[in-house]
Amino acid sequence: MLIKLLNTLLMIVVALFITGVINRTRAVMAGRKGIRFFQHVYNVSLLMRKGAVYSPTTTILFRIAPCVYLGAAIIAFLFIPVADLEPVLSFRGDIIFVAYLLALTRVAIVLAALDTGSSFEGMGAAREALYGALVEPALMMALATLALFCGYSSFAEIFSTAQELNTNLTIVMLLVAYVFVIIMIIEAGRIPVDDPKTHLELTMIHEVMCLDYSGIDLAMIQITGWLKNAIFAMIAANAVSVAFCFHWQFAMPLAILGTGIAIGIVESFRARNKLSRNTTYIITIVALSALVLLMGFLLNLNIEI
Repeated sequence: MLIKLLNTLLMIVVALFITGVINRTRAVMAGRKGIRFFQHVYNVSLLMRKGAVYSPTTTILFRIAPCVYLGAAIIAFLFIPVADLEPVLSFRGDIIFVAYLLALTRVAIVLAALDTGSSFEGMGAAREALYGALVEPALMMALATLALFCGYSSFAEIFSTAQELNTNLTIVMLLVAYVFVIIMIIEAGRIPVDDPKTHLELTMIHEVMCLDYSGIDLAMIQITGWLKNAIFAMIAANAVSVAFCFHWQFAMPLAILGTGIAIGIVESFRARNKLSRNTTYIITIVALSALVLLMGFLLNLNIEI
């Protein structure tokens, strides 16, 4: 029980720290002082003290969507181990269950955006649905690669023991980690796919779907974003740790610093894609995931490539 509690606390730390590391990295790269490290936490604490305002055109679907959005993310969050620690929830085949929970979060926010009747939010929902449909094959193939190499279909079992260090495993796990970081960027709506700081509705994707939310509902949406970031960052860190140093003391800092600094550097030196290029960008990640899965399959059969 203490190990499960420690795992949950470490995952919460990862969720809270990643956004701060990204903001701090961007500030350093731009030569600015930047906002406070936990400014995002302070903003959410302010939102949680405020009531929600609902448009008369919305239905009950709009009101329950943030709860479903956050609830599905919390359940998925509890399945993710920190290296060799044991998560709160686990069962055989839970990698598929977590993928469906993440899909449920997307469905909830898309339906809520459509429920407003706003043309802008409908446009953002259409883009979110398209990108989600394109990125899900990459997620499933990356998870399949982990299951193929480790021989299990549960996160707790996949990351239960370190693997024998060899060149083939290292290359595959590094590529899997890269795929999960890119999936995290797409899911979080960050550069180069989207810009969370944009204020132009015609170019928004994720942010435009939340325009009608306020108060505690908006706080739940932002907290869900932190949890999803922690899920993908921790899986990527575990994939690297399983081939190098399989301990939570290595995996947790790697998830926070490695992912946060990498995303901060990318956002500092790369511009946002044109919307017409986002589909090509995501399909490229799907192709890379398929290549990694094929490579893992051939290596699992001891076929020289």
